Amino acid sequence: MAGRTTVGAYLGLVVLYLVVVQGLGLLFTRGIDTTYAAPTTIDAIWRSITLPVGAGLVLVVVAIGVLRRWRPVLVDDRPVRGWVAVVPAVMLGAAVLATNYAGLADRGLGFTLLLLVSALIVGCAEEGLFRGIGVVALRERGLSEARVALWTSVIFALAHASNLITAGPKAFIQVLVTAIAGYFLYLVRRRTGSLVAAAVVHGLWDFSLLSAAVVPDRAYVGPVVNVLALVVLAIVVLVRRHHIERDTSTEATS
Repeated sequence: MAGRTTVGAYLGLVVLYLVVVQGLGLLFTRGIDTTYAAPTTIDAIWRSITLPVGAGLVLVVVAIGVLRRWRPVLVDDRPVRGWVAVVPAVMLGAAVLATNYAGLADRGLGFTLLLLVSALIVGCAEEGLFRGIGVVALRERGLSEARVALWTSVIFALAHASNLITAGPKAFIQVLVTAIAGYFLYLVRRRTGSLVAAAVVHGLWDFSLLSAAVVPDRAYVGPVVNVLALVVLAIVVLVRRHHIERDTSTEATS
């Protein structure tokens, strides 16, 4: 019988995941010219993203199996109000608009498909770890949903601080943006009732961001759309913050 998913064990898993992904990333990219989150060749994609994050995904899947938490990780039975559907809608819309289609066309179909698959692997691994196991661990600790949302977003953001190793000081900006995006992905999980939906949104969002840098020395302003989307969602959620949870006494859905 599975025991409780303790917070300490979860944090240990996060550290192990980062060691695996960052360590393998450094190992596989040794001797090649590549920049963090800016792969420009098929070789750079599989070395810097596909293999290291794929190994991280295997670790997450094994952990879920050992913990026997498949259903609570994959299915969310605490729905929020209907209007929260604006969150996945805006994030998906921004991803579609922000994607660098011209740059991807220059790189070719094989490059584009591998980048897309790799981004979805990132989405599956990180959602499984943070909005999956993380949400379950904090809920089993008895935290309110507000605290679950806060701490999973904070841990998600701090985990990205490990990118200081490869990205340098600009990773601090990523930490802030990631915290905000993490909260919205938490809302995607709860509104859709599915971790898979959050993983797909996450993967397509990352794909649009990665596509911005696929052609070296060619500026692309697509990520501005992603930033604007986060700002818009932040304003909407801030205004509607008292109308996220369902009113259980009346079963209101809007």
